[in-house]
Amino acid sequence: MNASSPSVFHPLARLLHWLMALLILAMLFVGVSMVVDLSPRHTMLISLHKAIGLALLILVVVRIAMRLTLPHPPLPRDLPPWQRLAAGASHLVLYALMLAMPLIGWGMLSAGGYPLPLHLPALVPHDLQLYAVLRRAHGWLAYGLFATVLVHLGAALVHALVRRDGVMRSMWPGPVRPDQ
Repeated sequence: MNASSPSVFHPLARLLHWLMALLILAMLFVGVSMVVDLSPRHTMLISLHKAIGLALLILVVVRIAMRLTLPHPPLPRDLPPWQRLAAGASHLVLYALMLAMPLIGWGMLSAGGYPLPLHLPALVPHDLQLYAVLRRAHGWLAYGLFATVLVHLGAALVHALVRRDGVMRSMWPGPVRPDQ
């Protein structure tokens, strides 16, 4: 690690990471619930899903900007090249899905003629065939996001419990002790 590389992520990056992790998990559970629950709570679940989706869209844009501008800890030097490549690729997929999911949801609502949160403008014209395509894509990408989150969690646990190399500690929330 050189002098310009921190040993932990910026506190705001760590806060955004954990806030988004909670919101993504909540979003996945709300999304599944609203598909299977057609009770009077259905409308509330849809409203909650839209609000969380909009919040995640804003947060991921901020997070991408921070990732591109703030220095961050390097991966451990002894990490095999294939694992470095896998880490980079999985992060790109994760960021792409975190950006695509709310945009596709916005487009889906627009194409279906549904009301948008905060009176946002329609992203695409009203088109029921496009709505069907976007709805299917939104569902399949949600499975992809869930799988990617599980892979991310698995890798974090390997770093924390098997390798014990400080990668998990570098993103852990809360104050950082001087020995870290």
